[in-house]
Amino acid sequence: MGVTVRALTGDALEAALDGVAALRIAVFRDWPYLYDGTLDYERAYLQTYRTSANALLVGAFDGDRLVGASTSTPMEDHAEAFAAPFAGQGIALTDIYYGAESVLLPEYRGQGIGHRFFDLREDFARSLGRKWLAFCSVTRPDDHPLRPSTYRTNDAFWRGRGYAPLPGVQAEFAWKDVGEAAETVKRLQFWMRGV
Repeated sequence: MGVTVRALTGDALEAALDGVAALRIAVFRDWPYLYDGTLDYERAYLQTYRTSANALLVGAFDGDRLVGASTSTPMEDHAEAFAAPFAGQGIALTDIYYGAESVLLPEYRGQGIGHRFFDLREDFARSLGRKWLAFCSVTRPDDHPLRPSTYRTNDAFWRGRGYAPLPGVQAEFAWKDVGEAAETVKRLQFWMRGV
């Protein structure tokens, strides 16, 4: 049957959120996020997508099974921790559509699904009259003891789609790493391009 990728809003988006939570817990457990998540935390975090009238979930489905997801909201609807780094940048938050996460199970990678995630996000941002699509990724030291020797960043993929890191524009967000007793603050680098 193959994988289908669909843009979901409203009730269809809400119906898929528990699947998104499970994907985030599974995919973000790996490097570089090392996220030790719980379903309760995820349900609270994903509330943003229930309350934002212009939220988008791009879902990758193998049959009826959600195997990948890419979420987005208008920047002003997302957590303040992600909007604050744009202060003083000369860009109105109402011009930015924020691509929160893209998670895809490993066995489905390398099939062009990531490109479909971005295509549909960018299309939706344009339909809302947004000028920019931004997202961020965690930064970890190169010598971090849990960094796999075979790890390859997504930088080439993002640059190939026209995105570039925004110098000095970083968010701070806390989560509990695998093997840690408490949450610690991490830095996330913003990337952006015009849509």
